[in-house]
Amino acid sequence: MLERLVQLIRKELRTILGNKQGRLLLIMPIILQTALFPFAATLEVKNCTLMIYNEDGGAASLELLQRLARTAAFTRIVMAHGDGEMREALDGQKVMLTLRIPPEFSRRLLSREPAPLQIIMDGRSSNSAQIASGYVTQVANGYARERGGVPRATISQRNLYNPNLDFKWHVLPSLVAIITTIGCLIVTALSVAREREEGTFDQLLVSPLTPAYIMAGKGVPGVLVAVAQGSFIALVARWIYGVPFSGSILLLIIGMVCYGLALAGIGLFISSLCQTQQQAFLGVFSFMVPAVMLSGYVAPLENMPMALQWVARLNPLSYFIPLLKGLFLKGYGFAQAWPDLWPLVAIACCTLTVALGMFRRHIA
Repeated sequence: MLERLVQLIRKELRTILGNKQGRLLLIMPIILQTALFPFAATLEVKNCTLMIYNEDGGAASLELLQRLARTAAFTRIVMAHGDGEMREALDGQKVMLTLRIPPEFSRRLLSREPAPLQIIMDGRSSNSAQIASGYVTQVANGYARERGGVPRATISQRNLYNPNLDFKWHVLPSLVAIITTIGCLIVTALSVAREREEGTFDQLLVSPLTPAYIMAGKGVPGVLVAVAQGSFIALVARWIYGVPFSGSILLLIIGMVCYGLALAGIGLFISSLCQTQQQAFLGVFSFMVPAVMLSGYVAPLENMPMALQWVARLNPLSYFIPLLKGLFLKGYGFAQAWPDLWPLVAIACCTLTVALGMFRRHIA
């Protein structure tokens, strides 16, 4: 029986990799997303245009302008000459934010009085505008402290695990999970649907293999694809993009296998409900979008309503992404990885059991 299972797995792998379209479907998304995501999916603010309306004209305001011009986030400083010009630039999305330096700014600093500034942001780009506003505020506060004397208390800021706040260190470990999800789900979800569409599903049912063995033969190739794709992206992240990997390689592979098994159950469940490959594709993407949104990659889970937080606990992606970041950046050992590993094992058991039940019901 084991030999027949191995033959079924080989047949699935040959079906997936035996034609040019199948190979491109598995290889090209990895290459394209690994090349584009670290540069496109970033919250860093660079090369922005800052518009400044300087109503003061004193020495302090001019020095503040020079300091802002030397900031890496703002490569272009545009001077405004009135409120209307500022409003027009924001309405036309020519600038992301504007800074108004009020009259008597320099005199107030010389007198060590509060010297307020006004920042007007474009709410249509709220996240980026707030980050850019933070840069302006940091420069202005630093300059005000220098002119007003040494403050009594200072805050020393240090960033653990990502000292330079390099956004690639956040994106690439998460990308291992996201691309692995796409590859594994597509391979498993299309497996049974493809057999039905090609008319070979009945031949598979009359074989000596039991439903559990047939499901294993359909699920194992998806797990192998997940491990291969995840390993490729992890190697690229480490050796091309320079993301540090301080954890255990064995734990990384174990995590990929556990996550692949959880996805295999979901993919086989989708496949058991679909009659055509087109329906299976739609099922995969219907699962993918909510899974990514509820994984903590886009927004912290703590910011979501409690009902969605409970739903996120059933999402394998919400455990795999923290596990990957822990292995890459925190040097996780087995004790630290176990809180994220055991939910993956539990979800895998549940999804595979449900998929097997659906599979048996449809062939009964």
